[in-house]
Amino acid sequence: MSDPIWPVELILDRIDELAALPHGETRALPPSAYLSEDLHAFEKERIFARDWICLGRAEEIPKTGDYLTGMINDQPIFAIRGRDSGVRAFANVCLHRMMRLLQGRGSCRGITCPYHGWAYGIDGQLKGAPHMQDRADFNPKGMSLPEIRTDVWEGWIYVTLDPKTVSISEQLEPLREVVGRYRMGDYVQLVTQDHLWNTNWKLLTENFMEGYHLPVAHKATVGAWTPPDQCEFPGDVHEAFTYQLFQKTGDAKLGTAHPDNTRLEGPWRTTSVLPTVFPTHMTVLAPDHLWYLILRPEGPGQVHVRFGAAIAPEVLAATSDLEAFREEVIGFFDRVNEEDRFVVEGIYEGARAPLSEAGPLSWLERELHDFQKYLSRRLSGYAARKPKTRTHKPGKRKARQTKVA
Repeated sequence: MSDPIWPVELILDRIDELAALPHGETRALPPSAYLSEDLHAFEKERIFARDWICLGRAEEIPKTGDYLTGMINDQPIFAIRGRDSGVRAFANVCLHRMMRLLQGRGSCRGITCPYHGWAYGIDGQLKGAPHMQDRADFNPKGMSLPEIRTDVWEGWIYVTLDPKTVSISEQLEPLREVVGRYRMGDYVQLVTQDHLWNTNWKLLTENFMEGYHLPVAHKATVGAWTPPDQCEFPGDVHEAFTYQLFQKTGDAKLGTAHPDNTRLEGPWRTTSVLPTVFPTHMTVLAPDHLWYLILRPEGPGQVHVRFGAAIAPEVLAATSDLEAFREEVIGFFDRVNEEDRFVVEGIYEGARAPLSEAGPLSWLERELHDFQKYLSRRLSGYAARKPKTRTHKPGKRKARQTKVA
């Protein structure tokens, strides 16, 4: 008898059960939590359409007319630097025939639709529409691209489709007390890359949040500098984020303060902060650099990954060969990312296996429990839940024949 992917009601019940467990008894999410199409659809509705989503760093668009693009679920958007130096975001879809306006990132004085040439200012206002003058009811002055709610926090651009949710600055104020001393908004961007990985977004989020795998999966890169016993978790549990602290060893090639760094003192000069802003913004913030991941689910089994890295200004000021330094740093993080890709794509394949089951968590995976609590809060109240007709008892799964595309 086959054991197919669980109904979404049972997955959500299990997430609630896991979130309620005390520390020391926590377990991983069930395989179905990474495979279910129905759960993915509900996540789009209850998480990604409501929470703040990071697009990237404001430092990437420093000048008037500089822009970068992104997505919230199926909604294309772009963020652009205005003439007032502020950052605003708009729907990246023409008001005429719904053509996407901008691609990737770049700079412009105005925005012209590549389909019929409708023109917009960088403030989103429609400026012109060729061959529309024969319509008496057409008035371009009253037309503008829908504006997306935007907030810039510590140099990061966040957007949301929800007009009522609490500002990201307010939600992350307790985190500012930890990361503010680094002044990461002053770090200088070295690279931004976009990738598509064959895994579930939650697996990649969970992978980032735990240092248990560092000595094994990253033994050729960062693992040697971040011993697990140097990991520290905060005592408080927060609604919108979680984080951990890592002390780097003295032989670390990256992750310690440059001698010219006057911002950090004492242990902070060798401490990295690893915040995860739910649902999909993850950062390693070190005294000399930062790197980050921003995730966009493309389905249960694919995730768009935006990777970036930046360097503290005093490190760059002391660098004699900037291009060689840049290539070295990018090459290093490319290797780190490939190590993570190997792991999270492997876990997704394992989750599809008929005999797979979720195991107990280590104390080093504390933040996975924080993530389960977040998921439980966001996904509660599933509208399509039906009265239970059987009691589910998690245990070893029987072999199943269901094919997952």
